[in-house]
Amino acid sequence: MNVALWIAAGLLSAVALAGGISKTFIPKGKLAAQHGGEWTEGASAGFVKSLGILELLAAVGLILPAVLDIAPVMVPVTAACWIALMVGAMITHGRLGQFKLVLVNAVYLALAVFIAWGRFGSWSFGS
Repeated sequence: MNVALWIAAGLLSAVALAGGISKTFIPKGKLAAQHGGEWTEGASAGFVKSLGILELLAAVGLILPAVLDIAPVMVPVTAACWIALMVGAMITHGRLGQFKLVLVNAVYLALAVFIAWGRFGSWSFGS
């Protein structure tokens, strides 16, 4: 189970890193022109960059605390925050009729639920 939790955290971290880099460093207009980025048209550039920075922090928070054994409880806390982020993403994409993206976000949400459940529960780093 521990290996499965590490794999899930690694996958979710990679997703967060990719999303964070794109939202932080790609101009909003370019993001809006891509499929799935249409939501950025109604958001400020600062909001999009803030989400990108949060995703970059999530990429770090899903892995680094456990690897360094410094506040490893931050791994499931980060996963819980990712759950909230994915609920918002699912609502946003659902309002735009992008139901395939809602499904993708649901998979990410499920990974985060698995990580939070496992790392807050029996497979926490302290046990």
